[in-house]
Amino acid sequence: MAASRTIFVAGAGIGGLTASLALARQGFRIVVLEKTERLEEAGAGLQLSPNASRVLVGLGLQPRLAARAVTPDAISLMSARSGGEISRLPLGEAAAFRAGAPYWVVHRADLQGALQAQVNDNPDIELRLGCQFEDVVPHAKGLTVVQRSGMMRQQDLALALVGADGIWSAVRQNLFPEVQPQFSGLIAWRGTLDATQLPREYTSRRVQLWMGPNAHLVAYPISGARQINVVAVVPGTWNRPGWSAPGEPNEIKSVFASSRWPGPARMMIGAVDEWRKWALFTVPDGEWTDGAIALLGDAVHAMLPFAAQGAGMAIEDAAVLAKCLGEGAAENAAGIPAALKRYARLRRARVRRVQRAARRNGMIYHLNGAAAVARDLFIRSMGPQRMLARQDWIYDWQP
Repeated sequence: MAASRTIFVAGAGIGGLTASLALARQGFRIVVLEKTERLEEAGAGLQLSPNASRVLVGLGLQPRLAARAVTPDAISLMSARSGGEISRLPLGEAAAFRAGAPYWVVHRADLQGALQAQVNDNPDIELRLGCQFEDVVPHAKGLTVVQRSGMMRQQDLALALVGADGIWSAVRQNLFPEVQPQFSGLIAWRGTLDATQLPREYTSRRVQLWMGPNAHLVAYPISGARQINVVAVVPGTWNRPGWSAPGEPNEIKSVFASSRWPGPARMMIGAVDEWRKWALFTVPDGEWTDGAIALLGDAVHAMLPFAAQGAGMAIEDAAVLAKCLGEGAAENAAGIPAALKRYARLRRARVRRVQRAARRNGMIYHLNGAAAVARDLFIRSMGPQRMLARQDWIYDWQP
């Protein structure tokens, strides 16, 4: 395969598929390498605020997502200490109109399926399933990307390589082996339940965030509001890599059995029959690029999920990466390393700020005693509109 206008993307997750679509729009030919034989759910629900949905709408994904994504009416901030809602931040169609893009909650598999369908319809993108990145060798003509599929080994020339292969990135390990994921000391438990299993007042189209002592709980509708996605975050020492280990229901139920957790929160935890858990890791700040190779999403900045921006930052990365490469390598392939450095320069400060916000949110959610009382009073005194406006710096981002 000739290197002319060909860019390889390692990883067919949300960041990798979004990057492939955005790069194809810039006139590049894309080859996506994915080590799994087929794309399957990793995780359950996710939130796509306007900064992320704006990119997806621009790539033509709205028709594919319209039937599956849910536009919540509000974000309900709930306090275990007070036993109920302390503020309701308005979203819905009015907020989408104001932001110029929707706020969506969606099943991760539905989003990945929509992205894959869009990729399959694009003649300039080749998706190689069951084919994993193995090595990359820079040379005067660009890069030689080495892949393995079963026992077969293949080498192709490329202009650039994008490592969008997640927190345990093989591309990052190849480039920067000293950068290793760090365990946060927190474990996320996730499960889904049919909306019919809960009373109507707990299945409305809103995101519920329950803040409590040393733990928090998030619940919101997915799959056209037919299901409720539930995520509980608690401290722990179990730190096995991966996204989807089985979780013992009685273990997570015992955490929320305390009288400090009100009935509605315990009810949601008890209604989930099957739990999966994953240890929350982060990736420390490091290099984003090396010559004609760049990292994207969790491969370079995996963060705690407490700002609901993990997928959003990967989607933003993809848009900026494609724009920089489209401008910097339009006429001359020699411009690719400089274009990738520009991509990193444009992204680093914003991503760091979001990472800090996520860490800070996690601490605020888990406050106890007098600190929790002060938190609840502050949220009430701010009022819904001013609380929501504190997110403008995230939601108003434009590619």
